[in-house]
Amino acid sequence: MADNHIRSAPCHTERTAGGTTVVELRGEIDILTAPAVAARLDAVTAGPCPDLVLDLRPVSFIDCAGLGLLCRARNRTVARGGRLRLVTDSACFRRILRGTLLSGVFEVYAHLSEARVPEETGTVPGGRRAPTG
Repeated sequence: MADNHIRSAPCHTERTAGGTTVVELRGEIDILTAPAVAARLDAVTAGPCPDLVLDLRPVSFIDCAGLGLLCRARNRTVARGGRLRLVTDSACFRRILRGTLLSGVFEVYAHLSEARVPEETGTVPGGRRAPTG
C-alpha cells in the first residue's frame, strides 16, 4: 500500500550559550525519526555536567518513541550531573506529559527566556541546520 502522506522530516539546529547547549528540534519525532535524534542527543549528553535545553516548539508531532528519547536524554544528563530543560508552548504536549506521569520529571518552560539561557556565545561544531532523519 502506497503511503501518500508527506512527512515532516525532523531536523535540528544547535548552538551554545554560556555553556548551555540549545537544541531546537523541528518536524515529527516518531519511531522512524527517533533513532537519528537520539544519536544526536547522546552526543550532546556524553560529557560531564551537560547543560541542555531542548526547544520543542517547532515539533509538529511526537509519539512514544519520541518520549522515550526525551527520557533517555534526561537520564543521561542527570547521571552526568547535568541539567535538561524542555521548552514547549504546546498544551497538547504538556497534557501528554501529565498523562504519562512525566510532567514532574522534566523542567518544562513555555519560552526560551524562562529556561534561563544565557546570551549566545558561539555555534557548536556541526551545529548548523542538519537533517536528522
